[in-house]
Amino acid sequence: MHKIELEIVALSHSITNTNSYAVVLGEVNGTRRIPIVIGAFEAQAIAVVLEHIQPSRPLTHDLMKNFMLAFNIELQEIVISDLQEGIFYSKLVCNAANDTIEIDSRTSDALALAVRYGCPIYTYNHIIEEASLHVEGTSSSASGSKKKKTAKEEEPVPVEGDDYSRMSLLQLQELLDEMVAIEDYIKAAAIRNEINNRKTGR
Repeated sequence: MHKIELEIVALSHSITNTNSYAVVLGEVNGTRRIPIVIGAFEAQAIAVVLEHIQPSRPLTHDLMKNFMLAFNIELQEIVISDLQEGIFYSKLVCNAANDTIEIDSRTSDALALAVRYGCPIYTYNHIIEEASLHVEGTSSSASGSKKKKTAKEEEPVPVEGDDYSRMSLLQLQELLDEMVAIEDYIKAAAIRNEINNRKTGR
């Protein structure tokens, strides 16, 4: 199956929920964006690398990288391999002793390691088709970008007070476009999931 390369284009923080973050992945040389909701700890783990901050002591993902390097395990790439009910699943593709090993991982942890290794991030077209938001007039140029936002991963639930079940598909699509325009990727991810659930009858 053909893999499509992604890169981190933004880290985004929810305007209405201080504990919600999202990492936005962009298709390299494309206009599709995938917002993945993550926790505050994982957002910090990614942000310190993107912002070139040196913690006084190793964070958990720094420790994991140091452990892997001590045993000559190299992270070759990460692959966002599946999407089920709004939850992304990923694999770490590692090289050790001339052997390739795939390790299951939460997507947020995989991304925190990817930024530390500088390794590529991949997914498949069917996942992008289901999960992406289309941003007109842009192409992904994440590396070295100063623009930081935040997106979510594990459990993309609507922000409290929002009842998307009462809205029509047309209203949802209009609201989705509005959230993308103002770069509220956390709400956009929740609306996207509601639209996908209705289309698949879930």
